[in-house]
Amino acid sequence: MEDTDLEKVTLRLPARYIRALDFLVKVDDFPSRSEAIRAAIRDLIYDRLDLVADKMKRMEEAEKTLAAIEEMEQKYLKK
Repeated sequence: MEDTDLEKVTLRLPARYIRALDFLVKVDDFPSRSEAIRAAIRDLIYDRLDLVADKMKRMEEAEKTLAAIEEMEQKYLKK
């Protein structure tokens, strides 16, 4: 990833999060705080996208079921 692709974001984190980030950098799990935060955000986005996609799929299935129920009601419960 090139620096020209990146935008600067300022955020405030609890001190314990910073200590944990610094620990991960210190033990060479990440090369920097920024890289650790990028990885965390990337993972969050992918997890949430999967969650939202599953939720949308369930909503579509529910809408189809409701439409089928309404169709059956109109067909069999006509007065």
